[in-house]
Amino acid sequence: MTTVEKFLNGIAREKPIRFSPQDIARFTHNYSKRLGSGGFGVVYKGELPNGTVPVAVKVLTGSLNKTVEEQFMAEVGTIGRTYHVNLVRLYGFCFHATVRALVYEYMENGSLDKYLFHKDRKIEWGTLHKIAIGTAKGIRYLHEECQQMIIHYDIKPANILLDADFSPKVADFGLAKLLSRRNTHVSITRGRGTPGYAAPEMWMPAPVTYKCDVYSFGMLLFEIVGRRRHFDESLGQSQRWFPRWVWEKFETAQLGGVASVCGIREEDREKAERMCKVALWCVQYQPEERPPMSKVVKMLEGEMEIAPPLNPFQHLLTSGAAIANWSDSGTGSTATAPAWHESPNEDSMPPLRMHEIELVSSS
Repeated sequence: MTTVEKFLNGIAREKPIRFSPQDIARFTHNYSKRLGSGGFGVVYKGELPNGTVPVAVKVLTGSLNKTVEEQFMAEVGTIGRTYHVNLVRLYGFCFHATVRALVYEYMENGSLDKYLFHKDRKIEWGTLHKIAIGTAKGIRYLHEECQQMIIHYDIKPANILLDADFSPKVADFGLAKLLSRRNTHVSITRGRGTPGYAAPEMWMPAPVTYKCDVYSFGMLLFEIVGRRRHFDESLGQSQRWFPRWVWEKFETAQLGGVASVCGIREEDREKAERMCKVALWCVQYQPEERPPMSKVVKMLEGEMEIAPPLNPFQHLLTSGAAIANWSDSGTGSTATAPAWHESPNEDSMPPLRMHEIELVSSS
């Protein structure tokens, strides 16, 4: 019995349904409507047997090597065990010698990147603000609310899908890892994530935490505010790297200028400035200086004051700054890092010692 078959037998008691190759052909009307393709394979539109539930069927192509096995098991083993309004739903899968496929809910408006980076796609600022909050809630659920913590590792606009009402759902769990609540650190054997969105520690030979997703979400926030890629070589030197430019505007008390340049209306500028400040906290170089997603949600929704961010790019000039204690009530007149570097379930988990850090297996 193969590694994947053992894994699928173990997950048979969970939510996703195992479909046959005949089921997949029937759902997709013999693969008649192609939605897109990539290195992983091809996505087809289909519908479940009752004819009323549209689905997107990702059919994996190529040989079944170790990487493909790991990604297949990551998808089924993470998103297949969860349900949240801001996570794409996995209805089931097919693992057969002739067909390997994943059956998801169909998302009518595609991925967020098309609305941020393509000028022909229009989307209201208020909708973008809701997308930011909904995405944050989806990641909060992965980190803090589901039975086992899930680190996504690849948060970016292309992996945020939008339904008919433009409600966001986090998708593509091919790199995700399940962690027990006692293990907040995970060792990775190769680079994960997408350059530009992946946290700095992802490229270092040391264990990483769920805070790598917080960093990626910060980069996503910058792109939502700017409706542009976080790095655009076609722009002038000062605005080329958007996060650094936002920091410079914040540092000189000109954050309102960011909203103006980005074409955000006056009535939405307070929300935009709030998003910029949250993004600056999320992309802090030191993982422990980044807030957990529960606090990110509160800050975005205006339920929590935002302390003045530290310079996320200080490490480019000198060594890091000291970390101070966080106070929920105080914002302070100087920029010090709040003590939100605890585990997201700190009430139930004792402090983790270095010798307790374990390699988390995907099987």
